[in-house]
Amino acid sequence: MQIKYIRGWAMSLAAGAALLGLAAAAQAQEFPAKPVKFVVWTAPGGSIDVLSRLIAEKLSQRWKQPVVVENKPGASGILASEYVARAPADGLTLLVTINTTHINNPVLQSKLSYDPVKDFEPVSQLAIGSVTLIAPANHPANNVAEFVALAKKKGGGVNYGSWGVGSSAHLFGELLRQKTGLDLNHIAYKGEMPAITDMLGGRLDVTFAGGGTTRAQLAGGKIKVLGITGPRRISALPNVATFAEQGFPGFELAGWVAVYAPAKTSKGIVRKISADLAEVVHSQDVQSRMVENGFEPVGGTPEQFATLYRDEFPKWAELIKASGAKVE
Repeated sequence: MQIKYIRGWAMSLAAGAALLGLAAAAQAQEFPAKPVKFVVWTAPGGSIDVLSRLIAEKLSQRWKQPVVVENKPGASGILASEYVARAPADGLTLLVTINTTHINNPVLQSKLSYDPVKDFEPVSQLAIGSVTLIAPANHPANNVAEFVALAKKKGGGVNYGSWGVGSSAHLFGELLRQKTGLDLNHIAYKGEMPAITDMLGGRLDVTFAGGGTTRAQLAGGKIKVLGITGPRRISALPNVATFAEQGFPGFELAGWVAVYAPAKTSKGIVRKISADLAEVVHSQDVQSRMVENGFEPVGGTPEQFATLYRDEFPKWAELIKASGAKVE
């Protein structure tokens, strides 16, 4: 009797698991049944915001559901990350972010209100993006070397902007300070555009910005580009030399843009979102617009992104240490 009972119990468990599996598959297939929210931690108008709105528009068409971008700027992405980490694990609230929230913050800050690994499910790496150092169009320097030489000759402090404490822009600014001995004063903003506005208003000497934002500002004739980080030049700014090309090694890392879901979101839903994101990112019109905006399209799987994260974490941690960046 006991053996029969155990067999029956095992068969019931197997049947239940099969039913749960079918239910989960059906749920993923029907996803999304409600509007989806992209939470972006930078202010409207910046590179990540523009990319998020492009992807959201295409997903809305594909899913026949609204995909809304909600900006939660400030605190180097901590507010937005915490918000998504605490959201229901149903795939309807997604974080669109860069490496700041999941690498830089954990390295720089001893106490975070979220765990970058335990509180999230990696969904997809959307793109790779480099960072530019820009100045007002009337600035006498035309490249990084000239900027450094002029700043040393002038003496006194140089104010530079970034889109947050611990951001990639902040790290590259502090690394430039370490390598050149310049007296660089870091001023953090809630996005690229507020920093650019202050630079054009004379409150900053230079600032960092994403490739897409830089390209758009160049078209208006208000800025000039001194250099770009990353391992190579980008298609959106083919005439802009990298820091390394200009004799400043150590700036070769390029940031990534990725999508995360709250932890415990079902694997089926995560895979559905990832697959649909890949279809969108790999479409010709989206790829063209991403390249125009300074991004290198990726659109990988959750597993590929998880591997990239594990591989790049120590590299960024080393850069953070080399930069001497601190949380004010």
